[in-house]
Amino acid sequence: MHPADVAPPAPHPWSARLAAECQALRGHRLPWIAVAFGTGVGLYFALPAEPGSAAAVVAALACLLLFAVAWGLRGSVGFVPLMVAVSVTGMLAAQMRTNLVAGPVLGFRYYGAVEGRVVDIDRSASGAPRLTLDRVRLDGLGPDETPRRVRVSLHDEAGAVPRPGLRVMTTAHLTAPPGPTEPGGFDFQRHAWFLKLGGIGYSRVPLLLAEPPSNGISLAVARLRAAIGNGLRERLPGQVGQVAAAITTGDRAGLSDQVTEDLRASNLAHLLAISGLHMGLLVGFVFWAVRGGLALIPSLALYHPTRAWAAAAALPFALAYLFLSGGGVATQRAFVMAVVMLGAVLLGRRALSLRSVAIAALLVLLWRPESLTGPGFQMSFAATAALVIAFGALARTDRPAWMRGWRGAVISLLLSSVVAGLATGPIAALHFNRVGQYGVLANMLAVPMMGFAVMPLLFIGLMLWPFGLEDLPFRVAGWGIEWILAVAHRVAELPGSTGHLPAPTWQVLPLLGLGLAIFGAARGNLSRGTGVVLVAVAGLIWMQGSRPDILISDDGRLVGTMGPSGRWLSREKGASFVAGVWLENDGDGADQATAAARPRPDMTETGIVLHQARSKGDVPAALQACSLDPGWVVLPVPMEPGQQTIADGCIILDVKSLSRTGAVSLSRLADGAVLFRTARQMQGERPWSMGQGD
Repeated sequence: MHPADVAPPAPHPWSARLAAECQALRGHRLPWIAVAFGTGVGLYFALPAEPGSAAAVVAALACLLLFAVAWGLRGSVGFVPLMVAVSVTGMLAAQMRTNLVAGPVLGFRYYGAVEGRVVDIDRSASGAPRLTLDRVRLDGLGPDETPRRVRVSLHDEAGAVPRPGLRVMTTAHLTAPPGPTEPGGFDFQRHAWFLKLGGIGYSRVPLLLAEPPSNGISLAVARLRAAIGNGLRERLPGQVGQVAAAITTGDRAGLSDQVTEDLRASNLAHLLAISGLHMGLLVGFVFWAVRGGLALIPSLALYHPTRAWAAAAALPFALAYLFLSGGGVATQRAFVMAVVMLGAVLLGRRALSLRSVAIAALLVLLWRPESLTGPGFQMSFAATAALVIAFGALARTDRPAWMRGWRGAVISLLLSSVVAGLATGPIAALHFNRVGQYGVLANMLAVPMMGFAVMPLLFIGLMLWPFGLEDLPFRVAGWGIEWILAVAHRVAELPGSTGHLPAPTWQVLPLLGLGLAIFGAARGNLSRGTGVVLVAVAGLIWMQGSRPDILISDDGRLVGTMGPSGRWLSREKGASFVAGVWLENDGDGADQATAAARPRPDMTETGIVLHQARSKGDVPAALQACSLDPGWVVLPVPMEPGQQTIADGCIILDVKSLSRTGAVSLSRLADGAVLFRTARQMQGERPWSMGQGD
């Protein structure tokens, strides 16, 4: 028999199906590429140790090989190695970004002269002015030891009035950025690493001017922002002006605690964050205003691409708003998304499509891979993708007459609030441990006012300001802001307006994010089913998770023990930030004083023997108690050499050992063993955590 007459072996059913699935994705692969790249970034941040240079070289070579294999198999299953290669590329991009922002971090408590240039001004949680300084000088430290940036809270405002560009000096206490308040908690050290912050602290000494203000485009823009913010506050007194300044320039320093809490409780806090909503409203207003104006000229509307002209006109306004608002990470992300959407219009493509969302996500992650771990990135892209999917499905149906015209615009805006709220709700609850029970209602009442009145009128007022005609649009915009604040206050006062949820274990966020991303990118039932399964698994893990029985702060000053009535705290004041985070992660709405007044749980309730010394004088008694009833001992001071023999058989957690481990958690397991976790252990050996507190 001639070899040509022999039939080739039939492909395996699974390989044939996989090849068919890969080929069916032609034209719809970009969302999957974005998912793969984001997965690689997430895997990098989940690594227990930083990859070395050799591992990075091997990964890069493997990546090139995978791209070659993908090209060779492009007619069948080549999309599979392509996805793996893109994922590895995401890991490499994140590692490169980590190395690019690397800088010195203080390894000790510094007290002395601090000199630097003001690059940003905001306020701390206590309301004190807070300066971010670059070009820093510290006494006794050389250039290789001095952080690239430091952040100082000012508790004496009698000195020079800070503004961007000024070079100032003061005397301050500085230390390295603190680690997580509990094992697996928010990693502020990682956050500070990517902000290039190598030291944070405070000053009680008046600020002095070291040099005249620097020149430069960025500093000139910062001064312009300050002037606009002050002008808005003068024309719109009270909290209305503060809100106007916040949504225009990003300066939220003057917002009262009551307004901030009302907006959070009503799920309207996103209206203060200059991100996708504000950028989209501004760009949309300019686009439709220009296109509507051109439509009034038949010779232009009938024979010229006015849609592309309107998109081109909106681009510089998006760029201007990026600079005006301070260019924060959220605004940068929104700007990238706006540019992608307007670019699609210029190229004659659909502006709102999953492809555009995927391109924006890829650009943002290439630029700032660390943004993947933040709620801003997750919520903005979840909301955008959900809106694209929902309105894409709606566009494929015949709309009734009552959904057209101005009524259709209002209904679309209300529908946008509902869809975006449902998409971002689980992510917001996961990050902030609270749910605005009436958030959908509040958004339906407030977002249309923001879209149809506040943002357009503030923009018109800014355009008319140089001509002295800004008073009327600003005044009407102020009425709209008053309506939004009234809605927030009324909704926040409703019974049960805020629900509290316990923080999940670390597995929930990546499973939820990956599941939602796969569901959004899916084109078939199999992929959608995979996404739904991952989301369901994340929900089950979240519901079955439990909080640690005992939490111990990284300085030994605060201990929190879980009991029948909630977590008991060892201090009714002091260490308030740590206490607040613990209670928030417990899903507990109580304050620190209330938690400290609860009955202290005993060993029969936790199954863990713990002795705590509140001060140096309590140390001998705590060690003596442990010698009679062995267990764990927490000391807020270093243990002295001769004291170890007193507490023989006890596990000592003094301030020195806690500085190496970070915050500690103790949990009683079903078999009676005690699970001991440290913040440093959960962080891993990463550049932002290595050497901290050693």
